[in-house]
Amino acid sequence: LPLLMEERDGRRFLVGHLMKNLDHHNAFLKNPQVLAVFTSPNVYVSGSWYSNPYTPSTWNYMSVHAKGMMRFVDESELKRILRKTTLHFESDDEGSPTTFDQLPSSLTDRLVKMIAGFEIEISSLKGVFKLSQDRDEDSYQRIIEKLRTKNEAARFIAAEMEERKDSVFS
Repeated sequence: LPLLMEERDGRRFLVGHLMKNLDHHNAFLKNPQVLAVFTSPNVYVSGSWYSNPYTPSTWNYMSVHAKGMMRFVDESELKRILRKTTLHFESDDEGSPTTFDQLPSSLTDRLVKMIAGFEIEISSLKGVFKLSQDRDEDSYQRIIEKLRTKNEAARFIAAEMEERKDSVFS
């Protein structure tokens, strides 16, 4: 789901919307506890790149976990969230006809009835990562070198590993 972060009175909220009466909506009506996971590019790491190649392969990743309680909002707040969301995602297209306020009310009035707006007050925010920090320095460097030759996601992870190398092996 697209989520936007807001800060109000020193508290952080994620705001968004989802379709009503689907599995997620029904589940959150019964249990408003939420774990929102935001992931960066991630990449496969072959065990053959380690000093000891007889080691299982793995996956390197970085993510942020936001825990909180979801509260569904009324229609006027839903419209505010939809307005803010469309303005955010349509920001590259000035004058876009698909921002909330540009859409015909005959359409938005019908759609709003099918959508549930929500806010999640964040109670904890935690960075979670696995970037081969459990490997020896030679393996770590070889992983970086191999990832630099791969796709954009792999190069992103290689750069993050390079940036953290001194703190991992200090």
